[in-house]
Amino acid sequence: MSFRRQIPENTQNIIRQRANFLCEYCHASEKWQYVPFTIEHIIPLAKNGTDSLDNLALACFHCNRKKSDRTTAIDEISGAEVPLFNPRKESWQTHFIWSVDGLFIIGLTPIGRATVTALALNRQRVINIRSADQAVGRHPPAEDGRSAAE
Repeated sequence: MSFRRQIPENTQNIIRQRANFLCEYCHASEKWQYVPFTIEHIIPLAKNGTDSLDNLALACFHCNRKKSDRTTAIDEISGAEVPLFNPRKESWQTHFIWSVDGLFIIGLTPIGRATVTALALNRQRVINIRSADQAVGRHPPAEDGRSAAE
């Protein structure tokens, strides 16, 4: 039987602050959710990942569950197997952009497109949350930069 190791609370706090309390994949805000987000292993422990800060990311439950122990996915345009987005090594703005209405994440690169599909970054529940957050001026996150209209 395997047991999941508990990430120390101070490490979890560092990860949350580093991520600005956003899921590092779908950019949902933990601040407005009822359940704390999870600490996710970018390279899963099952694939020799570690508990080091450079292998940990803040992820909402749904992105973490969809990612599971995957590290690659297929880019639907090129058909190539590519790495999933790695928030420790890559910039979100390099791989993703918001749609003109700010509700959908658009993958700009093979990594971005594969990650959008594999993690279902535009699942209906998160679109509904984005819409509600947008109505009160807290979406999209300011640090995400431009949208498809720009």
